[in-house]
Amino acid sequence: MLNSTQSSPSLFGPQAGDWRQRLDKVVTMMREMSLQTDPQEMVRAYTRRLRQMLGSERFVSVSRRDLPSPKYRITRSSLWATEINPWTEKERLPVLEGGLLGELIYGEQPRIIHDLVVSEDDPAIAYFEGQRSLMAIPNYDQGSALNMTVRLSADPEAFDVEAFPEHVWTSNLFGRATHNLVLSEELKRAYAMVDRELKHVADIQTSLLPREIPVIPTFGLAVHYQTSQWAGGDYYDFFRLPDDKWGILIADVSGHGTPAAVMMAITHTIAHSYPGPPALPGELLAHVNQQLATRYTVESGTFVTAFYGIYDPHRRELRYACAGHNPPRLKRCEDGTITSLDGVSNLPLGLFADLEFEETVLQLIPGDQIIFYTDGITEACAHSGEMFGLDRLDEVLEDCQLTPDGVIAEVLRTLDEFTAGMPATDDRTLLVAKVS
Repeated sequence: MLNSTQSSPSLFGPQAGDWRQRLDKVVTMMREMSLQTDPQEMVRAYTRRLRQMLGSERFVSVSRRDLPSPKYRITRSSLWATEINPWTEKERLPVLEGGLLGELIYGEQPRIIHDLVVSEDDPAIAYFEGQRSLMAIPNYDQGSALNMTVRLSADPEAFDVEAFPEHVWTSNLFGRATHNLVLSEELKRAYAMVDRELKHVADIQTSLLPREIPVIPTFGLAVHYQTSQWAGGDYYDFFRLPDDKWGILIADVSGHGTPAAVMMAITHTIAHSYPGPPALPGELLAHVNQQLATRYTVESGTFVTAFYGIYDPHRRELRYACAGHNPPRLKRCEDGTITSLDGVSNLPLGLFADLEFEETVLQLIPGDQIIFYTDGITEACAHSGEMFGLDRLDEVLEDCQLTPDGVIAEVLRTLDEFTAGMPATDDRTLLVAKVS
């Protein structure tokens, strides 16, 4: 049935013309293909170029993707007055069963038929009428011929068998390129959907943070909060307590992104649902730890570092407890010393139930500055891998004339200079207090 007789032009055959002319045509087509970002536009441009180079034979494309045997779809045809996008309008594509096209695509082999005869009751007879030659090129995906392009000619023996292997080769390369564009579009849509969902998570998380910074007598406050992704695991909060006292909480959930944000929301809920009268720092941390360790973190291995202090503005006194969190830095402007709020050392929340958390009382004086922070500040890295560290943080605190807002602005400026503007890889929270 096969021979080398040819009446139709071929890009690969010996009658295709000078190789330089063919190369120019191929380069022109490849340039045009490389500009395409939409798979439908790419197929349209490719088909137009092929018909210019190889003639205007009839063609029909079929697919059996996601269909049970022996069904298949007609995805494209030169007979259609209006094209249908097979990726976005799949429901408009005709689905057929059996016949020559079904035999070809389920046969999964390239074929040339030089003397085409099709039964009148073939379900795709309309696509074959008046045609005498056929070239079927399967396009393979995961080892199976899920798609096929069928070129037709009104002339018998119209297709060159010597050029046939190259047609199969180039058609499959083009098919893979088109499929990659389809996957790229699907990936973009998936990313867009994830971005929308993460934005909603971030909005929910932001709504859990204090809407405004409280005005506390003798205790000026400023806050900076920045997640490394849409949402994160850093958390800070203020609690209005009797006798003008205020609770100040800063916490950091292990991990990043949405899982950390969910655990942050759980921690917020537990902290705000303490039963009974307002708790001392150690009692609140013990309550949060008990709930986390018995209900939420026992399987995941997640934990939460936290620092909780209660400030008495009349006594200028801070009573606090710590659960594995970075101890806040204390700058005594009276004598210039900078130290950590030590005196307590406990495990993070969520690791073991029934922990107790030791408390310490700190007497403050006017001019004292306290900087509460998460490790996204001190562990921020420069391009060299060096971490920002406590020394650079302390350098900012040396200027006792800075307001809490000024301290934050200077820390962020120094941090940005140190990291050369590199994006944050961890959440960053700063809470600065100055005793007046």
